Amino acid sequence: MKTIKNNFLKLLASFVVVITLFTGCTNDLNTKPEIELTLEELLAQDPQAIEGILSRLYGSFALSGANGSGSSDISDDPGESPFLRGIVNLQEFAADGMKNRWGDNGLDQLTTTSNWTSENKFFRYLYNRIFFTIPQCNNLLTILPNVDVDKKEVIISEVRFIRALANFYLIDVFGKGVLATDENYGQTEPLPQATRLELYNFVESELLAIEPILLSTNTYGRATKGAAQMLLAKLYLNAEVYTGTAQYDNAAIYAKKVITEGPYSLANDFVSIFSGDNNTSTEIIFPLIADALVSQSFGNTTYIVNGNLNADTTPLAQFGATEGWGGHRASKAWYGLYGNLSTTTDERADLFWTTGHTYEMTDYKEWTNGYPSIKFRNTNFTGTSVPSSFSGTDFPLFRLADAYLMYAECAIKGAANTDITTAVGYVNDVRQRSNASTITAIDLQSNESNGLPFILNERARELNLEGHRRTDLIRFNLFTGSTYLWPWKGGAKDGTSIPATYNVYPIPSSALQANPNLTQNPGY
Repeated sequence: MKTIKNNFLKLLASFVVVITLFTGCTNDLNTKPEIELTLEELLAQDPQAIEGILSRLYGSFALSGANGSGSSDISDDPGESPFLRGIVNLQEFAADGMKNRWGDNGLDQLTTTSNWTSENKFFRYLYNRIFFTIPQCNNLLTILPNVDVDKKEVIISEVRFIRALANFYLIDVFGKGVLATDENYGQTEPLPQATRLELYNFVESELLAIEPILLSTNTYGRATKGAAQMLLAKLYLNAEVYTGTAQYDNAAIYAKKVITEGPYSLANDFVSIFSGDNNTSTEIIFPLIADALVSQSFGNTTYIVNGNLNADTTPLAQFGATEGWGGHRASKAWYGLYGNLSTTTDERADLFWTTGHTYEMTDYKEWTNGYPSIKFRNTNFTGTSVPSSFSGTDFPLFRLADAYLMYAECAIKGAANTDITTAVGYVNDVRQRSNASTITAIDLQSNESNGLPFILNERARELNLEGHRRTDLIRFNLFTGSTYLWPWKGGAKDGTSIPATYNVYPIPSSALQANPNLTQNPGY
């Protein structure tokens, strides 16, 4: 498996000439990449080049650019702007479980869910990354029908998956945008605004079309049938938020497909999923690949690992790092879910660094307030590893435990063809893996002592810092308003109400200026 990952990374590292900087992606969604050969010419000369082209597209979710950590595919900061870094910033720091202390303009507004404006550069970064990846996919999709490559239909389906994934974040984060496809690629006029429903319908139709074509197993790091099923399950799980119509029946169908039809199994040890050799995990369905030497980035798991470490309180080498950036700490809204950290049997509760830190986050800008998360680390779970400044731990964007918990949530909602007994079994499989106590059907359908539903809390215990939390809170109608308060929500130490308009982010002002057909989200 390690060899497979290395081969994928070699393809990615060598594929610099094919797609270079796609500059000004919010100014012209249809600008063709500047390349020495057209893609069509390249593929005509060397059909095997498609492997490198694909790896480059997959890499757009984790890397800043084609020429190392200092390069950027977009005209934004290569350190701050990578796609995965945006997911962490907008999905985790804006939610309850993780806070950043740096105080950077824009990032500070995220960590305190306050004073959001269309000028925030961190909103622009993710929007620009979305509209770097989508046009690159469209460009390739216009060319592939005209060239001769092996497994063409599968490759086309993989490209459509990558495009669907980028559009999923457009739907979830911004709630609208433009529907850029291979059919309108090259259009010179600004594209019309697409509603959330229109984008949803497009992504749904794309995934339904490609799911039967994608391979059940594929080269590590590439899309499979299971990856499409997971994205469909997530799309349907949040359909009521996105479209106004619940789709829990369909969410359950595709979560169940992942569980029963895929080649996946829960990892024996929770920590192994977030270690430097996690490319061997049986649980990871779709990773965003990292490598400390070949694919260095300040935006992949390097941001998570180094950001949660600081030599003042944490031993860097113990977690495979040579640098600690002293930025991120969990809040009691996360580690408080395990009860007493010193007595609980839940091994997930051990993944916070408490020495030298306080339980309460009285000042979110003070490093020692709150516990750094040591869930992700740059050390191998098996065998030895050498500390490095960049992380080689892959990011498990989709994994099997999430499918188990999605099925359970659907069962609670009364989805067709689900049953509570099976759901309890799935949840207990997840919990027992970490030596947590088992639950009953009553527990599964009840609220816990913090007033939140058990299943929402369990998703936090299992999945926090994996890019899901803000979306989960919105689905339970607990992100905005005052029903659920957490430390520094709304900029207040104990939390305060935030407006419902914060359920989507503002459209960046640069996008509005570039396309007069776009309108701002209400409240901004």
